[in-house]
Amino acid sequence: MDSDKETSEDRRERLRQKELRHPSSSIRGSNLSDLVGGLSWKGTGIMILFLIIGFVLYSIFFR
Repeated sequence: MDSDKETSEDRRERLRQKELRHPSSSIRGSNLSDLVGGLSWKGTGIMILFLIIGFVLYSIFFR
């Protein structure tokens, strides 16, 4: 199929497939969406809770 006759839908699908085969980041992906997508809602909530607690402790001790 020529690139001139390729529809925008076909082009998007081809680029999506190319990105899936060769991710631009690391082997696993390392995006926040990849991390959250791999966790359950409880795991995500616990991770957010730890981040908030860590920020509060940092604010208390280093300011």
